[in-house]
Amino acid sequence: MQDDVLMTNPESSESQEFTTLPLLALRDVVVYPQMQIALFVGRTPSVKAVELAQNEFDNKVLVVAQKDSLSEDIDASNLFEYGTVCRVVNTMPHENDENCIKVLIEGLYRAKLVDIQDSAEEEAVLLADFEKAPITVNMSAKTQKSHKEALVALFSKYAENRLRNSRELIRVAERITQLEELVYFIATRVSLNLSIKQNFLEVDDLTAHIKALSDYLIQQSAEHNIEQELQEAVRRQMENNQREYFLNEKMKAIKSELSDLHEERGENYEDDDIAELEKRLAEADLPEAVRKKAENEFRKLKTMPAASSESSVVRNYVEWILDTPWNKTSDVSIDLNRAHDVLDTDHYGLQDVKDRILEFLAVQSRVDTLKGPILCLVGPPGVGKTSLGESIARATGREFIRMALGGVRDEAEIRGHRRTYIGAMPGKIVQSLSKVGVKNPLFLLDEIDKMAQDFRGDPASALLEVLDPSQNHSFNDHYLDMDLDLSQVMFICTAIICTANSMDIPPALLDRMEVIRLPGYTEDEKISIADKYLVPKAIKQNGLSDTEIDITDEALKAIVQRYTREAGVRNLEREINKIARKVVKQNVESSGKDKAEDKTAAHKLTVDSSNVADYLGVYQFDYGLAEQEPEVGRVTGLAWTQVGGELLTIEAVAVQGKGELSFTGSLGDVMKESIRAAMTVVRARADSLGVSYDKLKGTDIHVHMPEGATPKDGPSAGIALTLALASAMTGIAIRPDIAMTGEVTLRGKVLRIGGLKEKLLAAHRGGIKHVLIPKSNERDLVDIPDNVKQGLSIQPVETIDEVFKAALVSQPVALKPNQLPVDASDISLKS
Repeated sequence: MQDDVLMTNPESSESQEFTTLPLLALRDVVVYPQMQIALFVGRTPSVKAVELAQNEFDNKVLVVAQKDSLSEDIDASNLFEYGTVCRVVNTMPHENDENCIKVLIEGLYRAKLVDIQDSAEEEAVLLADFEKAPITVNMSAKTQKSHKEALVALFSKYAENRLRNSRELIRVAERITQLEELVYFIATRVSLNLSIKQNFLEVDDLTAHIKALSDYLIQQSAEHNIEQELQEAVRRQMENNQREYFLNEKMKAIKSELSDLHEERGENYEDDDIAELEKRLAEADLPEAVRKKAENEFRKLKTMPAASSESSVVRNYVEWILDTPWNKTSDVSIDLNRAHDVLDTDHYGLQDVKDRILEFLAVQSRVDTLKGPILCLVGPPGVGKTSLGESIARATGREFIRMALGGVRDEAEIRGHRRTYIGAMPGKIVQSLSKVGVKNPLFLLDEIDKMAQDFRGDPASALLEVLDPSQNHSFNDHYLDMDLDLSQVMFICTAIICTANSMDIPPALLDRMEVIRLPGYTEDEKISIADKYLVPKAIKQNGLSDTEIDITDEALKAIVQRYTREAGVRNLEREINKIARKVVKQNVESSGKDKAEDKTAAHKLTVDSSNVADYLGVYQFDYGLAEQEPEVGRVTGLAWTQVGGELLTIEAVAVQGKGELSFTGSLGDVMKESIRAAMTVVRARADSLGVSYDKLKGTDIHVHMPEGATPKDGPSAGIALTLALASAMTGIAIRPDIAMTGEVTLRGKVLRIGGLKEKLLAAHRGGIKHVLIPKSNERDLVDIPDNVKQGLSIQPVETIDEVFKAALVSQPVALKPNQLPVDASDISLKS
């Protein structure tokens, strides 16, 4: 047991040097040099050792710590190797135990235990042979000084936080001059375990001891800071809780007093918000299960303190339940004539879509309940997919909701968050229905193909239940956690077509929708739309009148052909607005602002094909035109692009060489494969074409598609490539007024392609007289406008031999340089 510890200077001179001293074994105590400590000694060998030291060994004893503090036996195996030679300063009997004495000892120097032997005078006393082992200090005085200052600073902070007599201990530490003495002094006062304290005696490395002490003191300081912060946080929280409790109790008392006051007056008193919510709940038209859930939550709300965070969560939940239209519907119009007029007024063409809407309304007039259809309008940008949804809503008398899905990547946007999350809300489906207040609106899911998918979720999968007519009668929002009937909602989706044959929509989602394709407008349709809708709209938006400007059909045709290249009419509308703005500017500059406001007096300006460039500048685009003369190795193909069809020139030249095939023109992998397949078809028919094996072997073929900066891909140019190669090998020219599209197989069969309408429109616009299409595409001619079919001679073909007969002229002609086609940007062949 340790009563007190003081550091003293060692004796300057020893009266007698010993190599054998009585052994005093200590438990849980390590004694260092220059250290005084009071011990209670009770074991017989230890008591005898103290007495023997006083009588025969000049009050000196070797003090060694035991490894196992619970063991009563003292032997070499249970003692550490290093200890301290100490001087017995004083002894006195224990007050309560006659077999125990109190001993004050003082450490002198470090010693290494060599052997243990029994005393000759008394068997109970153990004598220890030892060697003196002074500590080595290998550092400069400056280094020692810096270490001492650092240790004193760390120990001062530790003592202030942990020790009772901190001021006295800090003063003692500051007066110590020897570095090793300071290390022993601090090691005695800190709460290190026995093995670490013993290590200061075992290891002759003062630097390591300094580091160990520094690390421990720094760690203790950090732990104390954390403990202080936690205590402060707990104190603040307790103060806040007490304050909140006090305020809530005071609020209850105030409400009680107000209630008593109103009762005395014969009036009823309730919290306004709670009363209003209770009134809404009583008047709401809710399904039985929903009402039961809402009433349970409302009862919880009434028992909660108004200022608590849980109260606001429950209140929001009840309000969302009441805002959601569980049973409320709007009257849907079934007047087919009115619906037909609305659709025709808002949109030109799009007959398939209009017919589908009218079919739905006709069926609804015959049956009481009809599950909402899931329509998906697919087409290029600008053809009116989104605005068509608004027109359908107006035609059917439904409320209109539009939800833009572009960039949505979190499924919680559809299904909502669970109430356990902070700031949880229902999904956009429930939010939108709550906004319009009815359960049977027209819900437009705009750009459904632009939803994203990442680690946060897959919103497309969340829409599977919403857009399935057999499942959406029990749609479960994560926030409400109750089934909501969406079967009466008329869902319409829009998607941008990616290729002539495919859409970027997950197959499982696409399977739940009825796809209606909007292929884009023909040139005549664009002119009609501009004349009936866009020009009057531009005149109104720019402050003009019909008496100030007249844009002729020839000007509109020039704008469509020369200044826009699109499937829709967005850019066409921009160009018309550009003309209108310039006209307004001219009128204001010429007549002055005041006079310009008198629109009846303004001079009427006519915009036609001759002066359209004055308003729109130099035309931006060329459009494909047919060649005038037959040429060898040059054929006109038909290409599909996202902005409509285009004429595609294909050139093939045969030169003397080694039978190699090369191709250029920014071609895709599928297009390159089509060229190789076409070359194989030509080689397989070399005999019927009159081409010898030697000519095939000694001729290089180069296939090129002009507009090299425009990527081109797809298999639908197969028959055109085969024809160009055959013409180059035989020297037989190709008709200039013919164009073609179709994929070819190695057997010479012509396969079906996509985008036929756009390709035929491009042929009609470019002055082509004869068009070859696959036989399997003949059924698609139903969707082609009559004016296009009347202006073209369309010939379905099944084999490449029919293509040769229809396109090659009767006799070979002299090979001449091919004429390059006009500009045709953004061409991308698709099958």
